Amino acid sequence: MITILPTAKRTKPRTSARPSWEEKPTLFGQLGKFLSLCLVLGVILFPLYCVVITSFSTQASINIAGGIVVVPHGLTLDAYRQMLDGGVVTRAVIIALVITLAGTAISMVVSVLCAYGLSRQHSFGHRTILMTFIATMFFSGGLIPTFIVVANIFHGYDQYWALILPSAVSVFNILIIRSFYMNTARDLIDAAKIDGAGDWRILWSVVLPTSKAVNVVMALFYGVTYWNSWFNVLLYMPADNSKWPIQYVLYEYVNQGASMPGGGSPDIAGHAQPAPLSLQMAVVVLTLIPILIVYPFTQKHFAKGALTGAIKG
Repeated sequence: MITILPTAKRTKPRTSARPSWEEKPTLFGQLGKFLSLCLVLGVILFPLYCVVITSFSTQASINIAGGIVVVPHGLTLDAYRQMLDGGVVTRAVIIALVITLAGTAISMVVSVLCAYGLSRQHSFGHRTILMTFIATMFFSGGLIPTFIVVANIFHGYDQYWALILPSAVSVFNILIIRSFYMNTARDLIDAAKIDGAGDWRILWSVVLPTSKAVNVVMALFYGVTYWNSWFNVLLYMPADNSKWPIQYVLYEYVNQGASMPGGGSPDIAGHAQPAPLSLQMAVVVLTLIPILIVYPFTQKHFAKGALTGAIKG
């Protein structure tokens, strides 16, 4: 006689509950996110809208608004016409562009070379040089010794190079690039060495092509820093306004309340002189345009370059 034993009741394996952020959001949750994003977007865009509208406004519209214009009562291009009519602002924009391009190129060359050298673990003096670099992030000579060295010892007062070289290297940026370079595929580097490539060839043909994201992001960081810089101008060339870049013009004419060039009578073409506030806001808008043009082309590299370089290593 064969006895059939009852089979054990099969039970489904118990699955642990998913984290709350992995759950499908409810309708109210989606609505809350949408409203929050709209609120943040409004907080960001509303001041920009006011600045742009004020830059196009007439003196009568500014008088009605009592200052910054929200609802325009008359729009004009007089502020931009005077600002770009070969005056101080146009020259300052050209100077700022040259300083930004030259400074970014110098900073990137120095940073890439330093980062690549420090990323090679067995390079000469690797740890000593790295610790020296890191120490400069916490200890510095101070503002007055820096001014004495640049202005008196190296005769940098009233020289354009004083706006670039004292701030040409950022140790923080070098460390981020170094972390990225250290994680470049070892197989590619070893294969290049087997083929007889030296360090310069490896850097140019292997490391740089595989590190475009971090290089683009660091170049953006340096470019924005040079474009927004005005304090070095205040230190080394405060008197000659023909050498001022756009940010120091913005500082003098907007923040300090200095009057823009030009009188209150109509110009040669018959256009009325713009309101001082609209001219100041036009300068603010002009300083934002280069960043708004460049950023969309680097945005796709931003998250990868910044986050990967900071997390790896």
